Amino acid sequence: MKSKKRIVLAYSGGLDTSIILKWLQKNYNAEVIAYTADIGQKINKKKIYKNAKKLGVKKIIIEDLKDIFVKNYVYPMLRGHALYEGVYLLGTAIARPLIAKRQIAIAKKLKAYAVSHGSTGKGNDQVRFELGYHYFGPKIKVIAPWREWKLNSRTDLIKYAKKNNIIIPKDKKGAPPFSIDDNLYHTSTEGKVLENPKNAAPEFVFQRTISPERAPNKNTIISIGFKNGDPITINGKKLSPGNLLEKLNIFAGKNGIGRVDLVENRFIGIKSRGVYETPGGTVLMLAHRAIESVTLDKKTMHKKDEVMPRYAELIYNGYWYSKERFKIQKIVDLKKNKINGSVKLKLYKGNMTILSRQTKSNAYSMKKVSFEENKTFNKSNVERFINFHKKKL
Repeated sequence: MKSKKRIVLAYSGGLDTSIILKWLQKNYNAEVIAYTADIGQKINKKKIYKNAKKLGVKKIIIEDLKDIFVKNYVYPMLRGHALYEGVYLLGTAIARPLIAKRQIAIAKKLKAYAVSHGSTGKGNDQVRFELGYHYFGPKIKVIAPWREWKLNSRTDLIKYAKKNNIIIPKDKKGAPPFSIDDNLYHTSTEGKVLENPKNAAPEFVFQRTISPERAPNKNTIISIGFKNGDPITINGKKLSPGNLLEKLNIFAGKNGIGRVDLVENRFIGIKSRGVYETPGGTVLMLAHRAIESVTLDKKTMHKKDEVMPRYAELIYNGYWYSKERFKIQKIVDLKKNKINGSVKLKLYKGNMTILSRQTKSNAYSMKKVSFEENKTFNKSNVERFINFHKKKL
């Protein structure tokens, strides 16, 4: 008997991807391989196995990618201080390239002819996934159910689930109050209750940060150690990338740090309002800039700031594997070997304060900045410096 063609589906175990799984089986007469990348999102492995097996899936793969995600994707992005439209720390955008890479790798290993994702036809993620698929497997077919099927509403999905004996959780029977995407770096909340930008986000949408008003009345002091541009310790203790970010998420989250409410310009041309929580990443961004301030020269720092908007836009648009992003990353990392030392911060009711910066670097000169008279800085040169720049006016 001839074996069925195979499709690797990015599968969460939830209702939507379970419906997609069944739809792929029926419409493509294919064997579906359920693939879940564990990048720190809320995950129920038993539920994933149970739901996939009930739908007849023989091959279920769950990979722990938390350390890889943070080390090879989050940290390089943080070294570039990437902020999309000046606000968004790109928590969803940075996760898709890794998932796409692994899906293609599994498709090649298991001789699957196609990969599939559950991104909707209006969002950015469909672009991010598919650019990643193309980079690693240009000959592998991409199936995007939301762009193909005729299930256009929550009611249609529920009917399809009932018809195909797919388990419908009680909280999924009605229209969901909002859409959530999460990983170790952040949580994003969009849609429904948040769609009208004139309405304040209700407190119940926040997943991992307490409101500053409810945060402890006592501050939290932490020290973050850096080596070659990446954080490696918290309070002197060395941690794996995943554990370090997880610990910072706890520290920052309980102090009401890391909330952003924004209206962003999606790549495909639609504006959308979302609430993002990036507690640990928000702290790391400030701490990284602080350690750079005492370890890097002015020219290098300013060049990084100059390329950052384009760098962030490339990541947002799904161009993580593009030649342009690789080129900018080289600029970002040109002197990362000089970024060593530690930064002490105070976290308190939604605020972060730099308390100290310590490094063995000589980029910052105590002698030159001192107001005491010294011979290391020739003040007579300043007049010539000013006169030179007068000529440029």
